[in-house]
Amino acid sequence: MRPIEQLVQQYKDRELALPIWCENGTLKLIDQTKLPFKEEVCQIASVHKLGEAISSMKIRGSGAIGICGAYGIFLAALQTNGDPQKVKKAGDFLKSTRPTAVNLMKTVDEMVKETKSSGQNLIARMEEKAVEILNRQLDFEYQLGTYGAEVINDGDTIMTHCHSGAFGGAGYGGRALSVIRTAHEQGKKIHVYTCETRPYLQGARITALELKKFGIPHTLITDNMSGFCMSEGYIDKIVVGSDRVAANGDLANKVGTYMHAIVAQANNIPFYTATSSHTIDFNTPSGRDIEVEMRNASEVTHFNGMPIAPEGTQALYPSFDITPSSLISGIITEKGIISKPFETNLRKVSSKVIV
Repeated sequence: MRPIEQLVQQYKDRELALPIWCENGTLKLIDQTKLPFKEEVCQIASVHKLGEAISSMKIRGSGAIGICGAYGIFLAALQTNGDPQKVKKAGDFLKSTRPTAVNLMKTVDEMVKETKSSGQNLIARMEEKAVEILNRQLDFEYQLGTYGAEVINDGDTIMTHCHSGAFGGAGYGGRALSVIRTAHEQGKKIHVYTCETRPYLQGARITALELKKFGIPHTLITDNMSGFCMSEGYIDKIVVGSDRVAANGDLANKVGTYMHAIVAQANNIPFYTATSSHTIDFNTPSGRDIEVEMRNASEVTHFNGMPIAPEGTQALYPSFDITPSSLISGIITEKGIISKPFETNLRKVSSKVIV
């Protein structure tokens, strides 16, 4: 059994919800578009197929997509018999699949940086590096969960948007759900309001599934109910994930996040993002500089292939939006909770940030 497969077995023994893993030189992943009603495993035998799975949202979530970068480069090394140029080309392809997801780009770059040999030596190095990244990602989830739980009080009701959990990370709780899960495991009596998250319904399909598995009381709401819930006092805090944090603290996250943050500020409700240092992009000065991925309009006019609007209806689907740092109460990372001024305080940990 290869080292990367031994690691996977260790994760399974710990009952972690692995979104992607390696068996006999082939990648396997849970098709997240089929959850919660079917846990279908897709076999990924090529980097091209992995890219298709990322683009089609079969696997998603900033942490899980970052892990795809590590697995994808290892797979490329295997399939090309350790050809460094072909491995680098595979990395360029993977980075193009989700342009807003900085974790994917950074992980690919980190892997490709190690292509200093060829043949079996390169394959061995890619496997070793992938194992290192997988372990680091899981450690991040436990660490940021511990720090984030500090802001959760016994009895809190917490709202989250989209899915930032185990299937979107390394298996424990991803980003936001690492915070929520840790607080629950500490014995705090909490309740979670999860937004359904149109148009893919990640909140309804996957966040609710994981909260049920964790045994955390929760209530599903539609995205346009958050204003009502906050104004009526249903919500004490908001914790969301992140796909990129700019150098000034602006946040790129699932579209709808900005709307929730505005309402939170209007109702004096703390708004946190849970992320990792790997998601902080010091090469991006502000949210205005983040490329927002525009997805196919059919994803809005159709659901599961069925039309929900009249034929010919035009639609718009920006997959993410930008929440200004002025609306964010704190940035939860594996290094602690970063407070304002973000532009200064993010830089204070920059020497320890993995880039």
